[in-house]
Amino acid sequence: MGASLLIFLIFTAATYVACYLAFWAPEKKAAEDRARRFRGLRAERVQQEAVSLLKQRSLSSVGFLDQIYSRLRVMRQLQKTLEQAALPWAAGAVLSACVLLAAGCFLITFLLNLIPMLLLEVLLAVGVGLLPIAYVSWKRNQRMTQVEEALPEAIDLFTRAMRAGHNIHSGLDVLSKESPEPLAGEFRKVVEELNLGATVEHTLHNLGDRVPLLDVRFLTTGIILQRETGANLITVLENMSVVIRERLQLRAKLRAHTAQQRFSAALLCGLPVFTLLVFAFVRYDYVAVLWTTDLGAKFFTYAVVSELVGIFVIKRISTIRM
Repeated sequence: MGASLLIFLIFTAATYVACYLAFWAPEKKAAEDRARRFRGLRAERVQQEAVSLLKQRSLSSVGFLDQIYSRLRVMRQLQKTLEQAALPWAAGAVLSACVLLAAGCFLITFLLNLIPMLLLEVLLAVGVGLLPIAYVSWKRNQRMTQVEEALPEAIDLFTRAMRAGHNIHSGLDVLSKESPEPLAGEFRKVVEELNLGATVEHTLHNLGDRVPLLDVRFLTTGIILQRETGANLITVLENMSVVIRERLQLRAKLRAHTAQQRFSAALLCGLPVFTLLVFAFVRYDYVAVLWTTDLGAKFFTYAVVSELVGIFVIKRISTIRM
């Protein structure tokens, strides 16, 4: 028992260190470099401590819980993710759903003694409890993809409006009316803040915070710099539209060329689960030892953890960020 636990801990620690050195450390350094460059490009905000003029969603319907949640960075980040996904939920409600699902799953497996291994019960409860957050993340990524795909056409529309003699305010109003959703909704928030008296720089910075896409930050930075330096905004926006289109086309080609590899990875990750389900229906007594005996439960726990680590590593390797 002690040797098995020691081997498991050593394997887990080695896997974590390898993942950190291979993926997290370079990505963290690149993110810090990007943030440093953006801080150099951004002009000093006029209203550093001003809050958005639009109504902010509370984190919970209970007053004292909202005050507690507002001080937690994780809850504020979860609420921002919900807003980016355009879901009408509060962060407190999502957290409550996660806790209830995890607790319900753990109680069912514990009381019915479906899994004799406590660690496996905890892992299953945590996985079920994270389902609402996974759904929110999926909706957010789907919406950000729609915004990114509609952005080149919106930039072209804004360029034509500027060439026709519109100012920046009226050009943004054109985008709020003529752009496809969900991009039009974000520009409507910009126009609402402008109508309430906010400055263009402040509203564009808020747009960059609501839509954390690199292309949107380039757009807002270009408009702000044009207002301060008087540069030729039309030429900048035309070049930006061309670059975004080429990058989207390159990403589509990469996904097409790596389709076979991604299918192989999905097949490799799903084959153990499929095999387990087939044997559970065909020869239940053959695989029942994995959760009816202590030794089988240990091996089953190790297999589940290894499968999750493998899925995570393959996901990180196959994900191409552009």
